[in-house]
Amino acid sequence: QVQLVESGGGLVQPGGSLRLSCTVSGTTINVYTMGWYRQAPGKKRELVAQVSSSGTTVYQDIAKGRFAISRDNAQRMVYLEMNNLKPEDTAKYYCNRLVASWDWGQGTQVTVSS
Repeated sequence: QVQLVESGGGLVQPGGSLRLSCTVSGTTINVYTMGWYRQAPGKKRELVAQVSSSGTTVYQDIAKGRFAISRDNAQRMVYLEMNNLKPEDTAKYYCNRLVASWDWGQGTQVTVSS
């Protein structure tokens, strides 16, 4: 059974930075495109960034120039470096594979507030 565990969230002031980590167990991730998603209260879950098996990254407009996604296939980890955080980035953040998502993890809460 695949399990996803996200960590690294917290409370940060506007303009601050956080690095989120996603640990995948129960499978290798080498061949999968992995993504970070977020869901704010009352809103649908949305894709933030993705990284292919070869390391090619794609960012949604909300993340361009501020976020960086990366992966470590050997450790089965996916990361999201977030800089210049804004209050509108407040959400719970999740990782998953892009196609045929596994069961979602608990996510990690990011709150951007002064």
